[in-house]
Amino acid sequence: MDAQFSFTVTQRQASQSLLDCLLPCIPYLNADQWLSLLNSGHIQVDNTAVRESVVIAEGQLVSYTVPDYQEAEVDTNWRLLWSNHEIAAIHKPSNLPVNRTTRNVYNTLIQLLRRESPWPEAHLLHRLDLETSGVLLVAQTNAMAKQYQPELSRLIKRKIYHAIVYGEPTWQALEYECDLSTLADSPIRCQMHKVVNGEGKKSKTGFKVLGQRAGFSLIQCELFTGRKHQIRAQLASLGHPIVGDKIYSLNGEMYLKRLEQPLSASDDLKLLTSHHLLHACEVHLNNIWQQDGTDIIIQDRDVSEQWTRFLP
Repeated sequence: MDAQFSFTVTQRQASQSLLDCLLPCIPYLNADQWLSLLNSGHIQVDNTAVRESVVIAEGQLVSYTVPDYQEAEVDTNWRLLWSNHEIAAIHKPSNLPVNRTTRNVYNTLIQLLRRESPWPEAHLLHRLDLETSGVLLVAQTNAMAKQYQPELSRLIKRKIYHAIVYGEPTWQALEYECDLSTLADSPIRCQMHKVVNGEGKKSKTGFKVLGQRAGFSLIQCELFTGRKHQIRAQLASLGHPIVGDKIYSLNGEMYLKRLEQPLSASDDLKLLTSHHLLHACEVHLNNIWQQDGTDIIIQDRDVSEQWTRFLP
């Protein structure tokens, strides 16, 4: 397919040459390949084809087409949950990256929004892991992103997730707090570990058992802090890793294997699912747009079919 991309030049990108700005956009295209796209008229600035590496300015629209583009298939069925005139809440399917990765550049949530929504300048306000599904907030323009990113704590009142975990906890409700950090000797560099207090970042989550079925449990998780992999790492440290988690279940065996080769059907059987079962099901926003406005509650119950066999 011929893949079409676009972005609005930010203040940080301004005053660069066009080629210097484009080089990081698709990691596996080198300078000569970008130059070929430029010479063949596949790159536009403000909807006008350019054939030389001009200096770009903040606010300009850069668009480009990459012929015969191929990348891994993902679930592109995002859905609008709620919006006002400044931000929006989107349903992100599992296994859809929120922005570019080494495997996917074209079909990411942010690129899909810029192509398919009314917001060609859509920006993420926060992130969800690749395999995590559920509610994600986006700003509709660059200006709104600059306004809301520094003050997310004022905007977001509550964030609630559901997870399917191995085992049946002895507790029904638990407010769990610990320090999380990476470890220098861990074979998985991105893995977060519970560490001694003072040696990591404080992390706090409220957990509640919602039901159990055949050795698995449905857990409600409410974030009180927002650390990397917080829910996944904390549940693993409690002895109840999330089903399908390639890093925090099965001792990370599947994550390490995937670094070397694609996972097989038998690996999926061992993991029980092709993605981990963690879903951002509810976000409460302070209604900062109306004086004395009631909270805005955004819910998303759209989980994949892979949850069905584990739900109580």
